Amino acid sequence: MTRKIGIAWYRKEQWSRLREISTDKSNLEFTFEEWLANAEKMLLDLRAEGLDACKYEVDVEKLLEWCRAKKTQVNGSTRSQYVTEKLSLDDRVN
Repeated sequence: MTRKIGIAWYRKEQWSRLREISTDKSNLEFTFEEWLANAEKMLLDLRAEGLDACKYEVDVEKLLEWCRAKKTQVNGSTRSQYVTEKLSLDDRVN
């Protein structure tokens, strides 16, 4: 069985909040539209390589709660860890 690769997927109405709480906001696209274009390209590229890439919708407030519980900052590394952990939990349920 191929392991899924989760791509963090954000909602437009939460984009400014994500930038607000992220310690690496300079690494994030300024607008949601820029991020969306890059995320869609990444998803297509991973799938073209034969990987099982999927969108994983992230609620920014739940991400923040998760980071606080782990006493860590919201940044690229923790956003990836969050998606990986949540996706693996979802897979165990299915």
